[in-house]
Amino acid sequence: MNFKGTGVALITPFTKKSEVDFIALENIVKNISNNGADYLVMLGTTAETPTLSDEEKKEVVKTIVSANNNKLPLVIGIGENDTLKILKEIKSFDFKGISGILSVVPYYNKPNQTGLYQHYKMIAESSPLPVILYNIPGRSGVNMTADTTLKLANEFSNITAIKEASANFDQIMDIVRNKPDNFTVISGDDNLTLPLMAIGVEGVISVIANAFPAEYSNMVRLFETNPTASRQIHFQLLEFIKYLFIEGNPAGIKALMSLLGYCEKTVRLPLTELSHANTMKIMELLNQ
Repeated sequence: MNFKGTGVALITPFTKKSEVDFIALENIVKNISNNGADYLVMLGTTAETPTLSDEEKKEVVKTIVSANNNKLPLVIGIGENDTLKILKEIKSFDFKGISGILSVVPYYNKPNQTGLYQHYKMIAESSPLPVILYNIPGRSGVNMTADTTLKLANEFSNITAIKEASANFDQIMDIVRNKPDNFTVISGDDNLTLPLMAIGVEGVISVIANAFPAEYSNMVRLFETNPTASRQIHFQLLEFIKYLFIEGNPAGIKALMSLLGYCEKTVRLPLTELSHANTMKIMELLNQ
């Protein structure tokens, strides 16, 4: 599994009473898997994973695995700011039907680069599956440098990709230029995927593809053979993407999914629903 193309960072739909809406989740997974995506990512940032109980996480994974029915590869988010807790979770987890692990840079603790290297070294040595590094300094509070990423990519054969959400083009170009051949660099920002592909990034883990899996997957797939068509799709979706993140993720994507009839726009505190004004902006874009 090389994690190229379009991965979708799945939302966790909730009812108006803030309970997990498993029926909506099943329908969302089936729609995405039938419309061109290359793989699905469970229990990531977009899934509001920190607000899910352990039992809810198990049921969410069970629902996605069942709805996917072996159609697409599945990646699961296992990330913590406690390295030993991650190792225990990896040891006890049933990875049947799952193709990879996405593990975010430890947040809040603000480790240095040596700490980040040791953290991922232990995960790689414990994981039975390929590992995707996830660098998102805006959420974790610390940036994993290109040097640390490249050291991990070269020393551990099962660290096979990085989701780069630093928006730092110099850093990403450094990784792309010096990475081993079997290591994939993945965009973590929907609005930057197309320009990043021009410098060698080979795909995305996308938020907007929850709502527009066919369109976004086509944009990624067309880049090499028809860049003009790819660019047209990019600009068509760019205004949507702006409003999806204007008040934080996943409030925006849930508002869009609600307008499209997939689920409620409910999010769990401390997040709040997208404002009425911005929801109306999204509705105007849909009407256009």
